[in-house]
Amino acid sequence: MKFGEHIKQLREQNHLLQRQLANALDMDTAMLSKIERGERRAKREHIPILASVLKTNEKDLCTIWMADQVYNLIKEENNASEILKVANENFKSN
Repeated sequence: MKFGEHIKQLREQNHLLQRQLANALDMDTAMLSKIERGERRAKREHIPILASVLKTNEKDLCTIWMADQVYNLIKEENNASEILKVANENFKSN
């Protein structure tokens, strides 16, 4: 699941309106709507606020956010799977 979809799902589970969550993030509702639709990216500094307001684990939320960042970086590459495989091998060797 992509980050924006996950945020929307958590927001709805917590019975929050977009304007309520947007206010907590100090952004307008239109920006939050774009984040939920995947048209814009949330900033890293939003993660702790989102985790607190949406009552979810910050580490898990950060993992989904970071995975989305990686996906957006390499999604157009023909060898995206190979790139991820090499990156994973680098992590294992370090």
